[in-house]
Amino acid sequence: MLRAYLVILVVIGVAASLMSGRTPAPTGHAEGDVHIVSASAEAREPEAAQVQSAAMLDGSVQLQRQPNGHFYADVEINGTPITMLVDTGATGIALSREDARKAGIATSIGMNDVVGQGADGSVHGEYVSVDRMRLGSASVENMSAMVLNNGAQSLLGQQFLQKFASVEIHGDTMTLR
Repeated sequence: MLRAYLVILVVIGVAASLMSGRTPAPTGHAEGDVHIVSASAEAREPEAAQVQSAAMLDGSVQLQRQPNGHFYADVEINGTPITMLVDTGATGIALSREDARKAGIATSIGMNDVVGQGADGSVHGEYVSVDRMRLGSASVENMSAMVLNNGAQSLLGQQFLQKFASVEIHGDTMTLR
């Protein structure tokens, strides 16, 4: 039951992060329906050089809001830096297939397991265990995550963010303490 709840919240977080790339519903759809065509270039992950984060001496991490309105963090996964969208509305960790590959996380070829439901139907992927994750002073081992078959952006949700005592946003700066 908890796993299903986690999956649903991650899928909702993915859909919410793509909302900046949505288009108005075509004629014939009820008002309020969401029709996502594709993520705009602005909603996509910034280049690693554009991510502005700073590890502070007290172990906190400061992230700067990117032009697309989102916060991104360079998280070390199995010793590999991975740029992740910080999604305070997501419960878990969702990795793109490419980021999982970079971090040395093995996945099956098809990844046909249904791990959630999205606007376009079933979300396919698989559950994995991440050996090590680190961001600033927060570090965990053997954390569960999902690898999404078609996801292009990895998400950092509450499952990891709760390792910090606080998550604060003031203006265009997010501070994880």
